[in-house]
Amino acid sequence: MKNTVTRTLFFTITMAFFGSCANDELTPYYSNETNQPGKVVIVGYSALADSIQITANGKLIEIGKDKKTAFAKKIEKEYEFVYYGNAEKTLEITNKVTKELLRTYRFNSKTPIDTLSFFTKENIWIDKITSIKPGVLSKPSNSGFKFIFPSKNKYSNSGYEGKLDGIIRKINGQVLGVVENIDKDKFSSFIEFPFSSPPTIIMELVKHGTTESYITGKKVTVMMTMSVNKSRLIVLDEKKDASGAFSGVEGTLNLVDFFTFK
Repeated sequence: MKNTVTRTLFFTITMAFFGSCANDELTPYYSNETNQPGKVVIVGYSALADSIQITANGKLIEIGKDKKTAFAKKIEKEYEFVYYGNAEKTLEITNKVTKELLRTYRFNSKTPIDTLSFFTKENIWIDKITSIKPGVLSKPSNSGFKFIFPSKNKYSNSGYEGKLDGIIRKINGQVLGVVENIDKDKFSSFIEFPFSSPPTIIMELVKHGTTESYITGKKVTVMMTMSVNKSRLIVLDEKKDASGAFSGVEGTLNLVDFFTFK
């Protein structure tokens, strides 16, 4: 009887121990190093044709109440785990269909609570979305813009790697202003001007500080629409024709349509 009770007690303790360790992301193991909780807040939007997946140290992260491991469009996830000493946590984002590795991010215990935020579309990847701030309009009747150009030179192969300016005109040719420092990985300065009808505006892309096109011998313009009392975050995008040659630049993608900026 005594041996039976002993065996039962041992079995109960053993099962309790293994049960408590079932979630290896949240349960620290025995170590001489200092362990501490960590968290990565993931805020993203994928406009890719294929869904994407996120792994943490090779393990798929589950997303949403249905615990799917792939997503398209909007994602909001608080991923909690444990930092074991100085060990890093590596998050990788891949295309589920092609298995292409899109981005790799590394986190460590120096910043135990951190953020991963991004927007992605074909030829476009914008990081640190949550740190972006739309311009603040000085007057309610104005229209405002900031620009980023992640796909610059994708098809044009212009050879120019500097920043761009945008000369903005109404369709009658009247200059509304010049936005400066349009770059591949950082938003430009903010420009605003009074809304007027018709709302169509045309922006000419030139080398910073000049009136010279960034593509030698070719004038590059972007047609856009201004909106009253709205500030936009426009993502410029080089396009190609059926033969794969550069065909122009579009400015229809507005990040304010996908995220709520504070």
